[in-house]
Parts: sequence; C-alpha cells; structure tokens
Amino acid sequence: MPGTLNYDISVKVNIGDVRRSAVRIGELSAATGTSSRSLRYYEQQGLLQSRRTANGYREYEPDAVERVAFIQDLFSAGLSSQVIRDSLPLAGHTRTEADCSALLTRVREVRDELARQELRLAQRRKTLDSYLAGEATPRGMLAASPRQAADSMEGANQVRPEGARGVPLR
Repeated sequence: MPGTLNYDISVKVNIGDVRRSAVRIGELSAATGTSSRSLRYYEQQGLLQSRRTANGYREYEPDAVERVAFIQDLFSAGLSSQVIRDSLPLAGHTRTEADCSALLTRVREVRDELARQELRLAQRRKTLDSYLAGEATPRGMLAASPRQAADSMEGANQVRPEGARGVPLR
C-alpha cells in the first residue's frame, strides 16, 4: 500500500483585495447614478482622481464609489466644490475630531447664509403676493382704475419706511 501524504495548507485571501480592481468611468457612472460628465467635472475640480490607461480610458479606484456618494451628498446640501475639496480628507476612516472643526465651521456658515437667503425669498414672495392680490402696485406702474390711481397718488406722498417700495398696504 502506497504511503499517503497528509498536508495542511492555510491560505488567507482578502476578498476586499480581489474586488479592488479599477473601474472605468462608465462603470463608476452606473454604480453611482452619476453622469460621466459630472464625474469628469469632479475630476476637473480636484474632487476625484483617475489614471489613464494606455488606450486613454479613465480608471478609478474602487473606493471612488464611496467618494462620489460623499461628493454628491455635500453638493446636494449646497456646499461648493471648494468646501467639498477641503473636506475630502475627512471622508476616510482615519479622522480626528480636530480635523472636522474647520469643516463644521464652514458648514455652519453655509447654513446661515441659506437661512438669510430664505428670509429674502420669503420677503420677495410676500411682495409679489401683495401685487397679485391688488393690495399694492409697483412704483411706476399705471393703476388699473381711477380709485387705484388715486390710491397711488396718495401713497406717493406718504413717507415710507426705509427700503419699502410700491403703494403702502392698507
């Protein structure tokens, strides 16, 4: 009876490394739901990096999928490409609380500016609503009826608060 050879081989395979092949722009686009044009824009803005193959195709690292999701989230929150570029180092798994403080300060500034814009829009909407309701007329516009014309003349002689426009509301 021939001898038997018993052997025990341990092989460790990191599945993550197996999946870590580069992806082309079309694959990244499909995986993220982002257009190829947007991906090229992200690259132009320094938000995303690729390398070119011998035939000129763009190739991205597999972690580009998560990076594009991060970029899209920040764009949809109203942040500029500059703020996003500054925050990209924070997108990794090794960040400290101190690293985030400057970004948080900038995000608060953007949020506060949005609040100011919302206030201005609400004021504009209120003015337009008063025009549409016939409660006010823009300065220089001819009134539609003699009564409105008289009201306009009367309103023109009244002192208005600073920044007020049109016919005063009654």
